[in-house]
Amino acid sequence: MPIHYAKDGHVVTITIDRPEARNSLDLEHFGQLADCWVRFRDDADAFVAILTGVADVYCVGADLKKFISIVTEQADKLAAGGSKIQVEGENYTMAHSLIAVLRDGALLPDGTEFALYKPVIAAINGICAAGGMEMMWNTDLRVVADDTFFQLAEPRRGLFPGGGSTVHSARQLSWCNAMEVLLLADRITPERALAIGLVNAVVPKDQVMAKAREWADTICLNGPLAVRACKESAKKSTFLDLKAALDNEMSYSAGVFMSDDAKEGIAAFKEKRKPQWKGR
Repeated sequence: MPIHYAKDGHVVTITIDRPEARNSLDLEHFGQLADCWVRFRDDADAFVAILTGVADVYCVGADLKKFISIVTEQADKLAAGGSKIQVEGENYTMAHSLIAVLRDGALLPDGTEFALYKPVIAAINGICAAGGMEMMWNTDLRVVADDTFFQLAEPRRGLFPGGGSTVHSARQLSWCNAMEVLLLADRITPERALAIGLVNAVVPKDQVMAKAREWADTICLNGPLAVRACKESAKKSTFLDLKAALDNEMSYSAGVFMSDDAKEGIAAFKEKRKPQWKGR
């Protein structure tokens, strides 16, 4: 299975393992990755996820030979009068590709909307390009190897980066830096990525996973309910005016303060011991 899921304590590591295709994803592997995210979301004992790739590539997005050709074929049918783009495989549909890149609001097969408020760390071990960058925007902490590069390469191929890059870049970076990423469509060094706020840290390649795990273990020191509430509040507040954002923030307080984890955290502080989080 080219998408690997491994759990160690409260930390899940998801690894894209398609070196023969530069860790690109066709519909089957988008689907496998989507399954991993749903599994992580639904595991109450999994607090943090690390996403990485094998060899010298993190992810270069969609498989141009398989996935993109299907999408463009469907787009031609749409232009000819079809009602909608319908990309389906034996086990998965286009919706799974949106869940795979952590798109909030993507519809699950049961009709419910996907959202993930547990923290996700990108351990960028190698080239991060095209759809790999579109997935990266939806992670929360990012460490990158010092010998690789980023590139939002779709415009170089006459394609549109429609996996969220035109939205997230302008919200996560300054306008000029976002346009540097989008309009130049050029390679971005790790040092430049750090300078413009695209990543949190640049380390030697052999230290990428260690740094990601260090962050994950640090997050696990915190109450998981509080961590998820912080991320959810921050994400939802992005789209609100100040008053509505502050009201939204307050809506999380009661649930967290009344939780078993909050009681455990206070007790552990008084007793000078490590808290035993239950996530409830």
